[in-house]
Amino acid sequence: MIGFISWDTLFRCLAIAVIAYLLGSLSFSIIITKIAIKKDIREMGSGNAGMTNVLRCVGVVPAILTFVLDFAKCVLAVFIGFWLFKNVHAGTELSIYEYETYGKYLAGLFCALGHMYPIFFKFKGGKGVVTTEALAIMVDWRVGLVTLGIFIIVLLISKYVSLSSIIAAASFGFVTFFFRCYDFFWGKIGIINELTWRYIIVSSACALGMGLLVIVEHRINIVRLKSGEEKKFSIKKKDT
Repeated sequence: MIGFISWDTLFRCLAIAVIAYLLGSLSFSIIITKIAIKKDIREMGSGNAGMTNVLRCVGVVPAILTFVLDFAKCVLAVFIGFWLFKNVHAGTELSIYEYETYGKYLAGLFCALGHMYPIFFKFKGGKGVVTTEALAIMVDWRVGLVTLGIFIIVLLISKYVSLSSIIAAASFGFVTFFFRCYDFFWGKIGIINELTWRYIIVSSACALGMGLLVIVEHRINIVRLKSGEEKKFSIKKKDT
């Protein structure tokens, strides 16, 4: 034991971090673009290895494939985090439900870090928007739907993907806090006796931290938004 954390728990945390990071490092925008047009997406458009840049520079189908595979890699990572913490107790007052949820957040964090700084592609990747949304849905589908709704509404109004991503990311922690409080005070079938203020605060802090990480990755976009140089949403048209 190290303090109140067992060696078994530490090894599981390490395994989740390594596996999730390696999965996140599979940058499908780079892989798909190289297969489709033999180019590096990071040398095109905004230079970002993400779905939006693929959509602008390569086309709809590659962008859809990028989205699906980036989403799926985080889903897989979060499931592994859940599975490795399933039926394992920290040796403290933590409930199994709470412990499993922390495993999901840990996996989501390292998957996002892998996506942003992929070891397979010289640590230059995307901004983690899709992977963070996948985490939100996997932890609590209500939070995922609300943050997705915020993204879509802001995009329809502003036409800026970056601004939509920033606002949706900023809302992640607050939306999580709202639903955790809702569950705590009004109850959620199956987990009413497993909710604590510690869980509310820690899970909300995890979501807030993930959101801030995405916002930091958009710092260049924020500068461009302020200067009026940010490009609005567009789709590459087929050559005629």
